[in-house]
Amino acid sequence: MIYVFLSICCSVVVSVLLKLAKRYQIDVYQAITWNYSMAILLTWIFFRPKLSGLLAGPVYNYLALGVLFPLLFVIMASSVRLAGIVRTDIAQRLSLFIPIFAAFFLFGETRDPVKIIGIVLAFIAIIFSIPWQKAVYNRVNKVSWVYLLCVFLGFGCIDILLKQISKANGLPFTSAIFVIFILAFALSMIGLIYKVATKETKFSWPHILIGWILGVANFGNILFYLKAHQALANSPSVVFSAMNIGVIVVGAFIGMVIFKEKLSMLNKAGIAVAILAIVIIYFPQTLGFLHL
Repeated sequence: MIYVFLSICCSVVVSVLLKLAKRYQIDVYQAITWNYSMAILLTWIFFRPKLSGLLAGPVYNYLALGVLFPLLFVIMASSVRLAGIVRTDIAQRLSLFIPIFAAFFLFGETRDPVKIIGIVLAFIAIIFSIPWQKAVYNRVNKVSWVYLLCVFLGFGCIDILLKQISKANGLPFTSAIFVIFILAFALSMIGLIYKVATKETKFSWPHILIGWILGVANFGNILFYLKAHQALANSPSVVFSAMNIGVIVVGAFIGMVIFKEKLSMLNKAGIAVAILAIVIIYFPQTLGFLHL
């Protein structure tokens, strides 16, 4: 439970930092690029990852995640521009369908009735948390559905790939994320150099510091997420569900307190359902009467 909670907190911090970056007109791409350099440094300092034996692990997963991390950021930026932040957020949240499906049909998780009830409540919480009025009435670009689909598939695939890495036998996951961070940083840096060369953006020293702050939270998010999967190796759906609804609950409170965001009654009901879902998913022994 503690690893999931810590991962949720780090994930929300990343979201808050990105939101503040947009508010203060910070070049998010530069910040994202340098964030990976800090993640690499922290992984090396705290874990001294061994690179020997990496080729015996899921190499294709490293490559896929190294590409997906920076690529999905670019896709999300385009999605927000063309489809709007609300629809992009919806696509990201609904991507939970993919790893949940994989948990039962790919990772062979037992279909416990209580757990199923909790997962259903998790999806209800996600649907309730969506600002549907904004999503319906805002006009969008005709090709925006392509980017929304990529966001949906991208986040779902990342969850599955991280779970597969956590299951790899005989391979420290810290070594795996070290390689993933290096790949992500290399690809992001190539993109940044291209943007600077084409004068699409200007190199700025303050963005390195901003990126490093972001990197601390991003490092914690991925590290604790992998630890959660290792601690709950037989229940990947628990981690997938708890992460998504946990981010919704904590993010909603942060939004209300820091950004003075207003929630509709449906959104508030979604938070209540999300809390109930977490209780059911994590503490089924306290709800034994629900076993069918």
